Amino acid sequence: MKNTFAKKFMVCALAGVLGFALTACDDSSSAGGDDVILSGDSREESSDSRSNDKDEAISSNGKVESNRSSSSAKETKTSSDSKSSSSVKVSILSSSSVALATPCKTETEDNCEYGELVDERDGQTYKTVKIGDQWWMAENLNYEAASGSYCYGETKSDPKTENCATYGRLYIWSTAVGMSEDECVYGSYCSLLRGNVQGICPDGWHIPTNDEWGVLIIAVGGSNSSTTGVKLKATTLWKAKDGITNVDAVGFAALPAGDGGIGGGFYDVGSVTYFWSASQYKVDYPNFMTLRYDWGTASLSYCQKGAAFSVRCIKDSD
Repeated sequence: MKNTFAKKFMVCALAGVLGFALTACDDSSSAGGDDVILSGDSREESSDSRSNDKDEAISSNGKVESNRSSSSAKETKTSSDSKSSSSVKVSILSSSSVALATPCKTETEDNCEYGELVDERDGQTYKTVKIGDQWWMAENLNYEAASGSYCYGETKSDPKTENCATYGRLYIWSTAVGMSEDECVYGSYCSLLRGNVQGICPDGWHIPTNDEWGVLIIAVGGSNSSTTGVKLKATTLWKAKDGITNVDAVGFAALPAGDGGIGGGFYDVGSVTYFWSASQYKVDYPNFMTLRYDWGTASLSYCQKGAAFSVRCIKDSD
């Protein structure tokens, strides 16, 4: 794997189920007012460095607020066990403006509205699915970029192409959004073009923003946050957890692809999946959406650059 994974330490913080809050790694809640704010467990990863930054949160009125971060836990590998109840507002959407998705798939019937996407770059064909008013890829992208994309567990002697066939490829964020690693290293904001960020996606499709992930989460879960994740996760390959039954109710079929760690190595296949967002929380913190085997929820999150996550593309609006 390239030395991109050795870039700094990573602090990833998970947010509320409806995707309108990001949880910083501290123990005090910043939620307030009439905004939709829900908190969740946080995923925290670090190596030799410590972080005690002030995170800037954008409230619903556009005012920048500061929340002290205490994310200084020192670990030797990826960990998903730390907890947090702090919330940082990043975007507010009204659930009344989102077309809710009617469950269309059960154990015995599949009435979802599917399509097909042919990637003209390599000829691969992907299933697509309409969820609410959005069209999503129903499989992870598996396009091999010139750099910054990997099959889970690959080594120089074993490319692990069978994992790419099952889970798609894992991409570092700069590759996902179509920027070079030199332009998009740690410490660089990587100003992206306005509008849709096609990035690594096929023509006519793009990397979803936080708002687009938020629309999906609302469409699938509404206010019932405890079932959003199970409706998005595939019914196979996930590690079992008492009380969690994945139903793939809308055809999104998220698989537990794991991730590539910043310090090197691959982690958590079977237990977790992370999907990149085109949005950035601040200079070194791109956003992503996450699902875990032991959660019934879905969350928006942020972390430092350098990890390799999955990509699901969303169709450009007509």
